[in-house]
Amino acid sequence: MATLKNNTFVNKVIKHYLKYDKENPFIFISSLLAFIGIAAGVMVLMLAMGIMNGTQKEFKKRLFVMNYPLTLVPIAYQNANDDIIHKLSSKFPELKFSPYYTTQVISKSGSNVNGSILYGVNFEKERQINEVFEKASQKSLKIKSKFKMVTGESLATEMGVKKGQKLTLYFSEQQAIGFGSMPVQKRFTIDATFSSGLNTYDKAIIYTTHEAFQKVLKRKKGIYDGIHIYSANAMHDLKLINNYLKEIGLANGVRVQGWWEQNSSFFAAMEMEKEALFLVLLLIILVAALNIISSLLMTVMSRRAEIALMKTLGATSTEIKSIFFKLGAIIGLGGIVAGTILGLIGMWVLTTFDIIHLSADVYGFSKLPIDLTLLDFILIIIGAIIIVLASSIYPAKKASSTDPLNVLRNE
Repeated sequence: MATLKNNTFVNKVIKHYLKYDKENPFIFISSLLAFIGIAAGVMVLMLAMGIMNGTQKEFKKRLFVMNYPLTLVPIAYQNANDDIIHKLSSKFPELKFSPYYTTQVISKSGSNVNGSILYGVNFEKERQINEVFEKASQKSLKIKSKFKMVTGESLATEMGVKKGQKLTLYFSEQQAIGFGSMPVQKRFTIDATFSSGLNTYDKAIIYTTHEAFQKVLKRKKGIYDGIHIYSANAMHDLKLINNYLKEIGLANGVRVQGWWEQNSSFFAAMEMEKEALFLVLLLIILVAALNIISSLLMTVMSRRAEIALMKTLGATSTEIKSIFFKLGAIIGLGGIVAGTILGLIGMWVLTTFDIIHLSADVYGFSKLPIDLTLLDFILIIIGAIIIVLASSIYPAKKASSTDPLNVLRNE
């Protein structure tokens, strides 16, 4: 029963201290500012982490569209050929393969010039593994010429050309002209255009046929610059393919890369930015927690006589410490709860209404993406709770160490 009485006493004192004090209004205002600061910190942290996660997820989605799940790249010439495709397709019948040639080109139309990467692909096989290419093919002109191309809508617009019109490509290879040389050039007809959602990719990538590469650049039939591979479970299949290549003695001649490895530096930079942003925004909660310390210390100083009186009447140091620790915890945890509610409301508003509009040409999406993961939410709450509880320890100790004899003598 003693414990029950102690808890009742502690709770009554806390309720009294939480009320507005006309004689010391600044203490109440300081506590209110601490509450608002913590709530704002938690809300901003939730929104920021949600936006960072959502943006990262959107970029991954769009990069995955234009980056094939797996890519087989030859280390030595002639290793990416029809023979290795036959072996891999026999061993992994669920995978789909699209061999390609590639080179850098300069596209020119009138006074417009742009640098791009040209891929020579089998249109039928490419449609099976490339969703963007498949959509473009559905609206193609079905041109029969081997010198046809599928280009991004952004590039076609910049070059001022449309489907059915020709675009001149300049290759890095040289051809002899008289006593000198000049870059190889060839006019291609635009058969279709695609839109990947990322303007940079739409301007940088062009597709043409295998036959065009073999004719213009004298590439050997059946020997490729690489092989794009579609897999429904790329991370799992990457290990299986590498093990199989070791079994057949080709591990030193080719390497298989996952799309995440090809963009590892980009995602590593985004992850580091996310972690840095988390730590910086956590400082908002830390600054707000300083208000808890200051308000509790002011409460201790203004209530010294009451604390001394409570001690003389039998209150223990543990009870006094509990009063001020719980007082700080109530202010801080209340701010965390309010911030969580405000954060959830803010995420709902931003995802439901088009308040912030982004340029689709720059980001690839026009609506602000928000996706707060459960792990990030837990880390935010845990981090805020630790800061709040830590900020309540010192004022509680200060209050419990009050000497009633010295205080009452001065009073």
